Amino acid sequence: MGDGRAPGLLHQGPGTLRIAAAAANSDLRPMWYLVLKLLHVIAAIAAVGANITYGIWIAAATREGASLPFALRIIKRIDDRLANPAYGLLLVTGAAMVVVGGVSVASSWLLVAFALYVALVLVGVLGYTPALKAQIRLLESRGSQSPEYAGASRRGLTLGAVTGVLVLLILALMVLKPALW
Repeated sequence: MGDGRAPGLLHQGPGTLRIAAAAANSDLRPMWYLVLKLLHVIAAIAAVGANITYGIWIAAATREGASLPFALRIIKRIDDRLANPAYGLLLVTGAAMVVVGGVSVASSWLLVAFALYVALVLVGVLGYTPALKAQIRLLESRGSQSPEYAGASRRGLTLGAVTGVLVLLILALMVLKPALW
């Protein structure tokens, strides 16, 4: 626009509001894409960063013994209040980036990453979260030396490892964007 007004802002026209031509022509899309990408990266750091600490918490608390119930409850709280909401935000920002960025939903890397994301959610909701709850319950009712707790602990570690592998595969696909077919 040659009228000196900032592109992309609402301006009062003769009797109506109109959107500046730059905004109407989607010149703001690159900016919105970058904002979404920033939120996406922050959510990934929060989710994956939180998950990475779980092994450290458990290893340290297992050596201490008395702090194990506290550590497992903290892991559950971090999972419920930070990691899982961040994984939800990843889905929302990722979908928005596909729309705003014009990425083809038929891209092989995106389809595989989404399938892995669904698997990750299922492992988390149907596996890891119930296993962690059982681990806390058995630790508090039977103690850390009980065979029941040992089994729950092994399940938690196994599901945590599966979760880690899925997350690493998704991260690789998101960063490398390989043509898989």
